[in-house]
Amino acid sequence: MCQMNAKMHFRLVFALLMVSFNCDVLGKNLKYRIYEEQRVGSVIARLSEDVADVLVKLPYPPAVRFRAMQRGNSPLLVVNEDNGEISIGAKIDREQLCQKNLNCSIEFDVITLPTEHLQLFHIEVEVLDINDNSPQFSRSLIPIEISESAAVGTRIPLDSAFDPDVGENSLHTYSLSANDFFNIEVRTRTDGAKYAELIVVRELDRELKSSYELQLTASDMGVPQRSGSSILKISISDSNDNSPAFEQQSYIIQLLENSPVGTLLLDLNATDPDEGANGKIVYSFSSHVSPKIIETFKIDSERGHLTLFKQVDYEITKSYEIDVQAQDLGPNSIPAHCKIIIKVVDVNDNKPEININFMSPGKEEISYIFEGDPVDTFVALVRVQDKDSGLNGEIVCKLHGHGHFKLQKTYENNYLILTNATLDREKRSEYSLTVIAEDKGTPSLSTVKHFTVQINDINDNPPHFQRSRYEFAISENNSPGAYITTVTATDPDLGENGQVTYTILESFILGSSITTYVTIDPSNGAIYALRIFDHEEVSQITFVVEARDAGSPKQLVSNTTVVLTIIDENDNVPVVVGPVLRNNTAEISIPKGAESGFHVTRIRAIDRDSGVNAELSCSIVAGNEENIFLIDPRSCDVHTNVSMESVPYTEWELSVIIQDKGNPQLRTKVLLKCMIFEYAESVTSTAMTSVTQASLDVSMIIIISLGAICAVLLVIMVLFATRCNREKKDTRSYNCRVAESTYQHHPKRPSRQIHKGDITLVPTINGTLPIRSHHRSSPSSSPTLERGQMGSRQSHNSHQSLNSLVTISSNHVPENFSLELTHATPAVEQVSQLLSMLHQGQYQPRPSFRGNKYSRSYRYALQDMDKFSLKDSGRGDSEAGDSDYDLGRDSPIDRLLGEGFSDLFLTDGRIPAVQL
Repeated sequence: MCQMNAKMHFRLVFALLMVSFNCDVLGKNLKYRIYEEQRVGSVIARLSEDVADVLVKLPYPPAVRFRAMQRGNSPLLVVNEDNGEISIGAKIDREQLCQKNLNCSIEFDVITLPTEHLQLFHIEVEVLDINDNSPQFSRSLIPIEISESAAVGTRIPLDSAFDPDVGENSLHTYSLSANDFFNIEVRTRTDGAKYAELIVVRELDRELKSSYELQLTASDMGVPQRSGSSILKISISDSNDNSPAFEQQSYIIQLLENSPVGTLLLDLNATDPDEGANGKIVYSFSSHVSPKIIETFKIDSERGHLTLFKQVDYEITKSYEIDVQAQDLGPNSIPAHCKIIIKVVDVNDNKPEININFMSPGKEEISYIFEGDPVDTFVALVRVQDKDSGLNGEIVCKLHGHGHFKLQKTYENNYLILTNATLDREKRSEYSLTVIAEDKGTPSLSTVKHFTVQINDINDNPPHFQRSRYEFAISENNSPGAYITTVTATDPDLGENGQVTYTILESFILGSSITTYVTIDPSNGAIYALRIFDHEEVSQITFVVEARDAGSPKQLVSNTTVVLTIIDENDNVPVVVGPVLRNNTAEISIPKGAESGFHVTRIRAIDRDSGVNAELSCSIVAGNEENIFLIDPRSCDVHTNVSMESVPYTEWELSVIIQDKGNPQLRTKVLLKCMIFEYAESVTSTAMTSVTQASLDVSMIIIISLGAICAVLLVIMVLFATRCNREKKDTRSYNCRVAESTYQHHPKRPSRQIHKGDITLVPTINGTLPIRSHHRSSPSSSPTLERGQMGSRQSHNSHQSLNSLVTISSNHVPENFSLELTHATPAVEQVSQLLSMLHQGQYQPRPSFRGNKYSRSYRYALQDMDKFSLKDSGRGDSEAGDSDYDLGRDSPIDRLLGEGFSDLFLTDGRIPAVQL
């Protein structure tokens, strides 16, 4: 039955171990200390509390149970399966469990149930000794017989007491009850055991007292202190007149350690002049000799021959001290004692011993030094010794292995192993060395010992990228967190010196930190996207990746540039920018007289994508069933396919689709509402003119127009400069330069503060230039121009732009100049008159002086005189709209001149017709 239980126990442990290899087993070593002899059932520990940090990692800690894996039917310690309480299951007697061993512990394993998440805990409970045993003598009564003739100082060894406890709880000393004739002396054997010797301190007289009963007490130093005693019953006998006598009181014998068993060491020859039994001598070892001597040597009780009973070893014991006694067989015999000292003579029977000590603790036979250490760096300390003596113990030491190391003797048998060169771990990380020690004995004995020198790494190599520049591509509209690529830097160093950490150096893209675009795994260099990339926003991202090792004392770094190209995807639909759409609908006007091929409009669309994804094409998908209109798929120009006079309809709704060539294709649908309007003058001639005069270069017309505008601006600037150099008084407006000059010529005149009311604006009325007389006091009234009716919307806009141009320019006409323009004047003629006026020098700006700075003043013509505004910033600098506004800051005349001239021409370079 017991064998079957043992087999079942083994199978269970094997099965649990197999499970432990198949799952993530956590373990822990737990140590506890208890004193022996504690009450059965006492709780030592609670595993549920002590291993809570392990149990919390399990799926359901409250359901965990504990089971002890112990052998035997009645374990000393039991474990509660529910809560893991370890309690005492049986009486624990340390002396029975471990005897005299200083270290005594109970070890077993505890596993957790269920086994799906098996955890293994090794329990070690140290059993501490208590002073529960008193020293005891083997005999409660020790009989001793002493002759009355025993001399003072006679010593008699006594029985030793035994205490199974250890440490301070073990036997410490002996004491003898008070008396006048005897005393004891506590002595210690070579094995550490203590015994007492009875010493005669006064002469004995049997006739006065023939016996003594003394109490011999042995005590320990435990708490509480315990002791044991025995009764010494000393009998005083009558003396024998003569005792045996040795030839010498002590002998010294030289014994070779290789002497065979049975070798005669000494023939003891003691004599006793008595006759008969009183003269017959018996030899024996003294009662207090150690067991080791009794095991090694043997004495013949009758002949007194001392022989070798067990071979000796000089390296273990170099000498022996033997106490021998000779006693006759007569009554009241007094033994004689002799001391024999045996010195063991060494022979060369031991090989030299090599002891290698390394600076850094670690594995045996491995020394660690750092690469780059200078020459003569300490590697190891070698100490050689030989237990033999004389030449047998003299050693010659040598080092073999590699020329990068050397052996240097320090003193006696100590040597230093030093480096002989500077080492590089990246070239060679390990060296095998051999130390040979040989003695000078005959025959010579030698010992060989191998060890390894491990070269420790220092941070002498920075991380290294394979390339200084990496280029990768990723499609836009990626998912946040998407993996992009991995950049790897290698570092030949070891440990933290070769542990590379990656970071992205700070930079900015469109005002945002690079760390908001991409991130990098610091451990492996994997780069991930942090946001959705948009090719239309950023087409290329360039950043620097830094690789830094974790070396000490200085970390080494290296950089590489990563260029990330964002590949465009077709994710933007075309957007129509012209004509203007309202609710995705544009209204287009077509003159009634438009012939076939008339340009109706151009659909201008943009696509934020690039490449094929941005190539657009247009097509009419609805509303053109009769093919009245044609559309160019590439330019998106819409032309008439028939003459508008022959079409009975006046309105069409054309559904036009603008789509790109991406995959998948994206499209935008617009609705063109085309309407026929009656034109006062036939458009046929104009349309035909535009067709027949194909040689007219529209680009040239635009260039000429821009050149004319620039010439006008240059003339105006020259006139402003000339005007500012003239010092002229004006009774109606404040002249800054005159005021300044007057103030300089009349320093005593009080300064006059400039108010906005001192600056007079010269308005225009209904777009007509004012007609001023030669006398400033009585300006003549200006006739009002009648506004002509425009034949079309384009001619109306052209006249408005021209009126704005003339209005702006008229504010700077000299006082003695008059000009009248009406809406009846053709546009080309109006522009010609204005340019002629500018070239003749009659159109000059009026300077305004503020402080030490000239600025050009503009007077704006408004429909309502109450809307005039003179805003002064109140500072030295001028603002847009101020009366002291600086032309260098986007002059309004530049903008309005450009708008005026651009509105005079159609997009195709034709001058719109004007209804007179």
